[in-house]
Amino acid sequence: MPQVNLTLDREEVVALFLKERNEAFAYLMEKILNAFLLAESEEQIGAARHERAAERKDYRNGTRERALVTRIGTLILRVPRHRDVPFVTTIFDNYQRSEAALLSTMMEMVIQGVSTRKVTDVVETLCGASFSKSTVSELCKRLDESINQFKNRALTAHYPFIITDAKYFKVRENHRIVSKAFMVAMGITEDGQKEIIGFDVYETEAEGTWKQFLTSLKGRGLKEVSMITSDAHSGLIAAMKAVFPETPWQRCQYHFQKNILEQAPKRERAGLQSELREMFNAETMVKARQRRDEIISDYKGVAPKAMEVLDEGFEEAMTVMLLPERMRIALRTSNHLERENGELARRYNVIRIFPNVESLTRLMGAVLLERHDVMSSRRPFFSKQRYTDAIQAIKPELLKIAQEQV
Repeated sequence: MPQVNLTLDREEVVALFLKERNEAFAYLMEKILNAFLLAESEEQIGAARHERAAERKDYRNGTRERALVTRIGTLILRVPRHRDVPFVTTIFDNYQRSEAALLSTMMEMVIQGVSTRKVTDVVETLCGASFSKSTVSELCKRLDESINQFKNRALTAHYPFIITDAKYFKVRENHRIVSKAFMVAMGITEDGQKEIIGFDVYETEAEGTWKQFLTSLKGRGLKEVSMITSDAHSGLIAAMKAVFPETPWQRCQYHFQKNILEQAPKRERAGLQSELREMFNAETMVKARQRRDEIISDYKGVAPKAMEVLDEGFEEAMTVMLLPERMRIALRTSNHLERENGELARRYNVIRIFPNVESLTRLMGAVLLERHDVMSSRRPFFSKQRYTDAIQAIKPELLKIAQEQV
């Protein structure tokens, strides 16, 4: 460790009392670090300035200035130069580690939904220097590699159950603000574990774009899907039947109930909702159909359109009844994915408008990667043995329902 000698003349000491606290501390730190650099230089050369020494290994070749941004301000350091062997200092190595930690924290702040302006303000408070919005945005691109690996990874596990949905976000494109469909797929493994298995950005929710999305999942290894849960978007349904023709569709019961209630008079909605809940929670399909018939009989006079929606969509909303009761709850709605969409919306509410599609993919992909890791550590919905026992018994019926839905 080099011996550091720090010298302050009378004028410098007096000037310290005239400076602001942080400014004075920054001045002292600058003096200390420059003295440390000089001591390191003398140690590496093997001689002090103007000293004749047999142990001398090199000669000085002036200095160069280098700015060091710290929480107390920007320090200007005079870095020694050597004639033959380059000068090496530990100061900047330590700084680079701190800088890497700072950049990592900044990216995490963006992922957590902190606005770019707030990130910039925090960094300026900590470091005494401002970073432009473009710089902060550029730092976020460091996330791209891990997000792309996650997004395009091979789906080697078996995901018999899929839940999928889309959410719209505003993006600047060609000097206009447009809405983009952000499609997400959640898979549930044979042992009941949730995972995010796919996401991507498309112009809109059409049969063609949904088909592209589902085909990309299939191309990455998704196969032998026993059931797909989603809302009743016509483009999605058509795409499912084209890409996975042997897979039955489970219409999300939450969205189905919402569709029914929207067609009922307001004064009837509370009672109807309670009765629909009883129907969805029926122990058997026979009892569920019986409850449906009773509801239609009771409400056809006061809510005829709502009863038409119920009658037409009932079978597709009850596909899950083939499964054991303990497995139904996880698969009868898209609520598990809706919760993840809520996390996406929370981040989006801070940003409001993405500058481009790449930034949308980067931020929402980072959020989904984070959520994926959380899911993987949680308790599974069911055991692999329960799944194996259940699926073997109902395979023929699942295929029959899929054929009828086509």
